[in-house]
Amino acid sequence: MKTIMTRFLLTMFATLAFANTGFAAAAAQEAPDQLVKRISLEIIDLAKADKEIQAGNQKRVYDLVDSKILPYIDFQRMTSLAAGKSWRDATPEQQKQLINEFRTLLVFTYSGAIAQIKDQRVEFKPLRGVTPEDTEVEVRSQIIQTRGEPIQLNYRLEKLPAGWKIYDINVLGAWLVETYKGSFSAEISKSGIDGLIKTLTEKNKKLASAPIKAASK
Repeated sequence: MKTIMTRFLLTMFATLAFANTGFAAAAAQEAPDQLVKRISLEIIDLAKADKEIQAGNQKRVYDLVDSKILPYIDFQRMTSLAAGKSWRDATPEQQKQLINEFRTLLVFTYSGAIAQIKDQRVEFKPLRGVTPEDTEVEVRSQIIQTRGEPIQLNYRLEKLPAGWKIYDINVLGAWLVETYKGSFSAEISKSGIDGLIKTLTEKNKKLASAPIKAASK
């Protein structure tokens, strides 16, 4: 899963777009690309200005991720898509455990990404061919770095009664769900849903004991 984790770190800006619960009511009415642009800028600025986050303060970063980002991700849909056809064979309890472990994995991943924010910025591409009746859209953007080529980011959102939520991300041509789907499928084939849950649980325990890397100077 190391490759998956590395790739997923690049998605931090896509998920930062859903970072402020104070805008939940407006999210259902605001265009998804405008929502992404407005809120992401706020959170990026916050992460850059917060000395505790920049220093790698675990609790400060985890609290930010848990309260500001995760409420705007559809974990059930994301997890069910990653689990593929095996999701239908899982018991309700197994589904619940898998969602919880996947969610925890993403908490650690987002936390590591947020602590690394320094001088990056995001550019958004026009949202075309979308009507007010659409309930699923793809928003395209790219991360601009002071060093290196821009990183392409496309992400899929769905419109729910509570507002827009993210359920998949494309980094450099690879969709996140499809990337995890391959890893999940291999583990399920080897040891079933319970084996996948165990693998994720063990991975999360290791991540919980590892310090967050602070942003480089």
